[in-house]
Amino acid sequence: MASQLPAFPRFVFTILEPISLLAGAVPAIFDTQWFISEQIASPAAVTSSPQAVLATQQLGNCYFLAFLLAIAVLYSTSEIKVVRNYLIALWIADITHIAITMFGLGYNMTMAPGTWNAVTWGNIGATGFLFLTRNAYFLGVFGADGQLSKGKKGQ
Repeated sequence: MASQLPAFPRFVFTILEPISLLAGAVPAIFDTQWFISEQIASPAAVTSSPQAVLATQQLGNCYFLAFLLAIAVLYSTSEIKVVRNYLIALWIADITHIAITMFGLGYNMTMAPGTWNAVTWGNIGATGFLFLTRNAYFLGVFGADGQLSKGKKGQ
């Protein structure tokens, strides 16, 4: 369970990351036009098709699902192996999330972080922070996982 994680990754994975998932879900679902227009910083106004709005709201729903899964896995399992496997899946998703964002931005925008808006910083910066935190956790930088006290055999 998440309580077995060292303090820093426990805070990041059980509090900070679920909040960031909600922070992505809410505008994608409820302020869709803004969310679409902020994907790539541009001075030009962006108009969105009904298909883009629907796809963005579905993306928001995926963020909300990821939030629910984070809460379900991190607050209910008693097996650290399940938590670690969940974090491995997120580690892979971090790589693809950053890669897809960079591909969409193109080389010039990717290499110009001074031009990034809050959404781009979230997609690359925040995801990069989570990725690095997962790497450090897997490498044992924060110390070993705690052990649950074992009851008597048969319990």
